[in-house]
Amino acid sequence: MAENTLTQDKFIDHHLQNLTFGQCSDGKWRFADKHVNIGKDHSAHEVQKDYTCNPKDMGFNAIHVDTMAMSLLLGTLFCFFFWRVAKNASTDKPSKVQNAVEYLFDFVKGVVNDNFQDKNNKLVGPLSLTIVCWVFLMNLMDLLPVDLVPWIANGFQSSVAYGPVHYFKVLPIADVNAPMGMALGIVVLIHYYSIKKKGLGGFLGELTLQPLGKWAMPFNMLIEIPGFYAKQIALGLRLYGNLFAGEMIFILIALFYGAFFDSLYGAVLGVFGVLLHLAWAIFHVLIIALQAYVFMILTVVFLNQAHETH
Repeated sequence: MAENTLTQDKFIDHHLQNLTFGQCSDGKWRFADKHVNIGKDHSAHEVQKDYTCNPKDMGFNAIHVDTMAMSLLLGTLFCFFFWRVAKNASTDKPSKVQNAVEYLFDFVKGVVNDNFQDKNNKLVGPLSLTIVCWVFLMNLMDLLPVDLVPWIANGFQSSVAYGPVHYFKVLPIADVNAPMGMALGIVVLIHYYSIKKKGLGGFLGELTLQPLGKWAMPFNMLIEIPGFYAKQIALGLRLYGNLFAGEMIFILIALFYGAFFDSLYGAVLGVFGVLLHLAWAIFHVLIIALQAYVFMILTVVFLNQAHETH
C-alpha cells in the first residue's frame, strides 16, 4: 500500500506526466510502463518482462494521448458549436448565443483588418478565429480541478495503482508539444507567404542582405536568422510557459486538500486551499483570455510581416 500512496513530490510528478503511447525497446508500440492497466503487457503490477517501455526512451516515436485527445475534442466542440449557431442563425430574431458569436467574429475581424495588409487573403481571418477560440478552450481546461479528469479516466479510482488509466493531463497547453506544434504550423505559413509574395530570392535576401548590405552577409545572417526564428519559437514558448506556471500553482494549491479530513489543522489548511483556489481561478481567467488573444494577434502580425517587402 505504501507504494500506492502519493507523497507531495510524487503527487506533483504524477500530475505533470502525460499518458504516453510509443515504440518500446522491442520495437512494438504500446502504452508506457504503468500508464494504463489494460491487459498483461500494460499491468501496473507486472514486474517481469523482456522489454522496457519508458517514455524518456521513446524519443520522437511517442504520442501524448491525453494532449491529442483533449486538443481534438475541444477543436471538434468548437467547430460543432459554431456550425450549430450558423445553422440556426436568424436575421429577424437573433439569439443571445448568436449575438455573442457575431460579437466575437466582429472583434477578430477588426483585429485582422487593423494588423493585416492583404485584404484579399481568405485564410488569415478564419485562422485567427480558430486560434483564439481553440487556444481559449484549451486554456480553459486549467480551471478544472487537477484531480477531476484523471479520476474519471482512472475509472473513478483514487489510487494510481488501480483503474484503467493512471495518467491523464487535461491541459494540452501545459504539454510543450501542443503550443510548439501550433507555432510550427505558423512558421510553415510564414515561409509559404514570404516565398509566395517576395520570391525565394527576396525571402533569402531579407535574411542575408539586411541591415548592412551584401558585403557584410555573414554578419547579416548572424543578426537576422536567429531573430527571425526566435520570434516564432517564442510564440509557442510564451503560451506554454504562462499556462504551465498557472497549472503548477493549481497543483500546489491542491496539496492543501490532502490533510482535509486528518485533523483540525488539516481542515483549516483545506479551507485555506479552497480560498486560494478560488482567488487564483478568478485571476487566471484573465490570463487564459489574454494568452489566447496574444497568440492570435502575434500570428496575424507575423503573417503580415511575411507579406511586407523591404
